[in-house]
Amino acid sequence: MAGRKPFIPTAEQRKMVKAMAGYGIPEDDISKVIQNPQTGKPIDAKTLRKHFRNELDTGEVVANSKVAESLYKHATQGTGQGAVTAAIFWLKTRARWKETVRVESTGADGGPIQQEHRVSSTAEFKEIAKQIADEV
Repeated sequence: MAGRKPFIPTAEQRKMVKAMAGYGIPEDDISKVIQNPQTGKPIDAKTLRKHFRNELDTGEVVANSKVAESLYKHATQGTGQGAVTAAIFWLKTRARWKETVRVESTGADGGPIQQEHRVSSTAEFKEIAKQIADEV
């Protein structure tokens, strides 16, 4: 009895798997659209991983590279607000730039903040603690 012929991916299927992997489509979903020509049915995820390992591994890298190239060109050669936005995004994610907020506190008329240190007696402390407890 002759067994089933082995699944052999086509160039078109390889291209489709690589693109879908690049778009972030989960492997289980990709396997649903790749048909085995012998059965006319979708392949399972195990067959997908076995026959399309390279496409699954490189699809995301290729897609990210294309987007980075487009963003870089827009940031360095574009004009207008979109180019500014692309440049800022690139610098924040790739050059580790960040937006910072500086807060300064000052006392009256811009002078130093005055601090008072007061040491309470045990009796004063007990009275304050009692007042707090009575409020609760």
